[in-house]
Amino acid sequence: MNLKPALELRNVTRSYGAGDTGLTVFRDQSLTIRAGEVVALIGQSGSGKSSLLHMAGLLERPTTGEVLIAGQNCTRMDDAARTRVRRIGIGFVYQFHHLLPEFTARENVVMPQLIAGTSEKAATVRANELLGRLGLGKRAHHRPAEMSGGEQQRVAIARALANRPLLLLADEPTGNLDPGTAELVHHEFMRLIHDEGLGALIATHNIELGRRMTRMVHLTGGQLVES
Repeated sequence: MNLKPALELRNVTRSYGAGDTGLTVFRDQSLTIRAGEVVALIGQSGSGKSSLLHMAGLLERPTTGEVLIAGQNCTRMDDAARTRVRRIGIGFVYQFHHLLPEFTARENVVMPQLIAGTSEKAATVRANELLGRLGLGKRAHHRPAEMSGGEQQRVAIARALANRPLLLLADEPTGNLDPGTAELVHHEFMRLIHDEGLGALIATHNIELGRRMTRMVHLTGGQLVES
C-alpha cells in the first residue's frame, strides 16, 4: 500500500505574464492531501481555484515550487511522463460532464481504461461495477442525450474513478445541477470517494457542501487558509 500523500503542493507560486501586466494568482502556498481525505477548496470566482486544480492535476506547471503525486515529484517531468501520471494516478470531474455524446454510459467509462492498457473485459467489469454503485446499472446502454443532467454527471464520476486513481480533482461538480439533483449527486459522490479510499480536492463556492467534507481550505487573496 502506498502511504505517501495523494497530493503535495510545496511552496507553489502561479503567475501569468510578466512585468507590469503580470498577475500572480497565489504565491508560496503549500497543501497536503492524504488518502481518505476529501478537502473542499473554497473560493469566489476568479480567486484561482481552477488554476490550483490545473496545477495539482499536472495540466499546468507551477511558476515556482513542487507538485508531488503519491510521493512522486512531477514538477520537472517532461510532458509525456506527466501525461502517464495523470492518466493513471489522477481522476477529474468538471462542472460540465464532457461525456462523449456518440458513446453509451458504459463505453464512456470503459474508454479511459482501454487507453491506460486495461483489457476490454476487465474494463467492462469495472464500468459495470461503478455504474451500478451509482444507481445507473439500467442506464449503461444509454447515450448522454438520453440521460438527465444528474445521470450524466454520475457517469462522469464513474469515468473519473475508472482507473482507480490515487487523487481525484473536481471543479464545482454539482454546480450545473438543480438543488435537489445536486444534493443526490453530492451524496453519491462522497460515498464513492470514501469507498474507494482515495484523496480528493473539490473546488466549490458552496460552504455548506464544504462543511460535509474532511476539511475546508479557503483560497483568498492568493493565500490558502485552512478552516
